[in-house]
Amino acid sequence: MNDKVDKLVIFLAKRDGIDKLVKTFQYTSKLVHWHAEATHPDIAGRAKRWEVASGLSRKAFRSGRFLTGFNGLRRSPGSTPTLRFLAVLANAGEMIYFFFDHFLWLSRVGTLDPKLATKMSFISAFGESFGYIFFIISDFIVIREGVEAEKKLAESKGETEDAKQSIKKIRADRVMRLMAVAANVADLIIGLADIEPNPFCNHAVTLGISGLVSAWAGWYRNWPS
Repeated sequence: MNDKVDKLVIFLAKRDGIDKLVKTFQYTSKLVHWHAEATHPDIAGRAKRWEVASGLSRKAFRSGRFLTGFNGLRRSPGSTPTLRFLAVLANAGEMIYFFFDHFLWLSRVGTLDPKLATKMSFISAFGESFGYIFFIISDFIVIREGVEAEKKLAESKGETEDAKQSIKKIRADRVMRLMAVAANVADLIIGLADIEPNPFCNHAVTLGISGLVSAWAGWYRNWPS
């Protein structure tokens, strides 16, 4: 499939696809708000409203998303005991994140007591950050295994067509996992801003760039081939 419009339609038909698009809106508007706040308050106010609306929209899109981690554990928990253990920890954190994100969304829109928002935000961000740490570790383990497998293939089978195809698959998987690591590190920074506010993580530029790195890595991983 080479038609870019067809690919875009397929991408936006996915929940992850529309989430990455709206995430791009959210963190672009955050950077616009930061840049225009001092000199163009009217533009900054509009950008802030766009950011808030995008963030709430993403939470609505993620309804029921906590089941994805549960189903992943049921279907493919990992190829080794270590990876299975890491998958349990990673997906447990992600399930907590997405589950409590429902209550954060409802409190932010006023359906639940708005006072719950701070507590729900902390629990959700803690689960998110906890999960991302183990996703990152898992990806690095698989990347290392892929590098070792690639070396063995190059040494044992040389330039055969099968070896070339296997190496191509290993390299493609490595790129996808590196994109996942980039997204998870960026989202971990955003999560830390909620868990333990500090001048670096909570700066608008840090949050804006982290959000865009995560969104664009997601674009790359979910774009139809």
